[in-house]
Amino acid sequence: MQPEEVRDAAVAALEDAKAHDIKVMEVTGLTDITDYMILATGTSSRHVKSVADRLVDAMKKLGQRPLGIEGTEDSEWILIDVDDAIVHIMQADAREFYDLEKLWGEELRHLVESSRES
Repeated sequence: MQPEEVRDAAVAALEDAKAHDIKVMEVTGLTDITDYMILATGTSSRHVKSVADRLVDAMKKLGQRPLGIEGTEDSEWILIDVDDAIVHIMQADAREFYDLEKLWGEELRHLVESSRES
């Protein structure tokens, strides 16, 4: 699958599982580990786990087996690596606290671009 197909399939699975506030960030050029960071919020630990399970099932059906899954013990923040996309499914408090949108957003992009100009 192409990176865009992985991204779109992951977003569709998150939407089907009723995840909230889905955000896709293209991080190509910021990191070599993936092309997309996808963030989604679940309403409870049970919902976060259910969303993660549905995402994994959907990706497996497409022949895209996850390379790693972390955080299923307490389901506050589950990270699923599907190679071309890393998906973060978080409860609202964790998402607000870690603020990955800011971490992987314009500030990082500006730092990377500035370091390349030096």
